[in-house]
Amino acid sequence: MQPDSNPPAPPAVSRRGLYVAGLSTLLVAMLIVVFGVTTRKVADAKLREWTEDQAVPVVAVALPEARNRISKLDLPGRLEAYTQAQMYARVSGYVKDWKVDIGAPVKTGELLAVIDAPDLDQQIMQAEANLASAKANSVLADATLKRGQYLITTYAISQQDLDQRSADSSNKQGLVRAAQANLDRLRVLEQYKRVVAPFDGLVTARATDVGALINAGAGGPPMFVVSQINKLRVYVNVPQNYVPGVPVGTKAQISVPEYPGRTFPATVEASAQSVEVATSTTRIQLVVDNSSSELMTGAFTTVTFHLPHPAVAISVPASALIFDQSGLRVATVSNDNRINLKPVTIARDLGREVEIGTGLTADDHVVVNPPDGVASGDKVRVAGAKDAPDGAKTAEAK
Repeated sequence: MQPDSNPPAPPAVSRRGLYVAGLSTLLVAMLIVVFGVTTRKVADAKLREWTEDQAVPVVAVALPEARNRISKLDLPGRLEAYTQAQMYARVSGYVKDWKVDIGAPVKTGELLAVIDAPDLDQQIMQAEANLASAKANSVLADATLKRGQYLITTYAISQQDLDQRSADSSNKQGLVRAAQANLDRLRVLEQYKRVVAPFDGLVTARATDVGALINAGAGGPPMFVVSQINKLRVYVNVPQNYVPGVPVGTKAQISVPEYPGRTFPATVEASAQSVEVATSTTRIQLVVDNSSSELMTGAFTTVTFHLPHPAVAISVPASALIFDQSGLRVATVSNDNRINLKPVTIARDLGREVEIGTGLTADDHVVVNPPDGVASGDKVRVAGAKDAPDGAKTAEAK
């Protein structure tokens, strides 16, 4: 039996099946489109939120450091001689000899130098001659007056002639006194040819030598400087707000670089009772005993005051200060993460830290490094907070 040469025909596809397949395909396509659009919108919203979050500046905050203010105040000062004399010449001439050099201790009246003053010597000789001439003329005028007083009794001369002789005698006596005064003045100047120490002290400078031309007066450098160093003055500029705590009689300690670890007691002796406008400080004078001659005049020193009334101080980093046309301010962050600029005053500058006088409390969250252009009311993110960006947290952790 031979096989059939015509294969059987495929079954016909129904119209209902085609409709269902097309509808399913359309629904799947719509679902894909809706899912893609929704996903895109969600991504755009997240991107917009992330962008807005990144636009909010991230700041690091810290609480002010509140502690008992240190009861001592360290300030730079300068040591100076308690008494110092700059020795100038009172007569012109040449240095004949000098007896002491720098660093030499001297006593009151001790000879420092001798001045050769030939001009003064000649003036003294002339003054002596003038005095002798005036005395001779006065003797003659006095004799003439006595003769006239005798002759007036015999009416040999007139009363006018006698009056003239009396006036001439008085004039000659006045010339004698003037010549004597001039000679005495020159004798006093002659004593200044010997330059002597005015008090017990130390020669701290010498600016002359044998043969040097000396002019009378203070037109040039002093020949010698004599300083009294058995006790020294210490001058220090105290900030205005600390002046009430440093009255006269306050005890202090001074230290100098050449004696590390050592201190010397000092006492406040006087106050200028005025404030220097440029520095807002008051000049304070202390006195320190230097009978051992260990301290040197002109030396730099650190003066430590022990303040009697310590108080609570608030310190912030110096980088937290904002100085602009509105004055000195500090940025703080409120509970709703918004900036609040507070005007402050500085009590003491400690370098990296600044003691705040007024304007802050110990509970304020201070922005350590405020961004440029920050203003009150600006929204910020606090570095290290839970809602801070990951980059800020990482930076804070580092």
